[in-house]
Amino acid sequence: MAAQTHEFKVEMTCTGCSGAVERVLGKLKEKVEKVDIDLDNKKVFVTSSLSSDELLETIKKTGKETSYVGLKA
Repeated sequence: MAAQTHEFKVEMTCTGCSGAVERVLGKLKEKVEKVDIDLDNKKVFVTSSLSSDELLETIKKTGKETSYVGLKA
């Protein structure tokens, strides 16, 4: 499956929160091509060949409230 960019809304309030998101996604290694975090708008963009469900479950491991927004065009 080709990599797609998925958008998630994550309750992040500080760089520690965004760092936690980067860490858990980083553990997926080559399965994640790119992670962009928009802390001000509490958005996380993940470019990956994994499904949105797999990515959602991974981000939820941070303990932050997370929801899937959709594919970024």
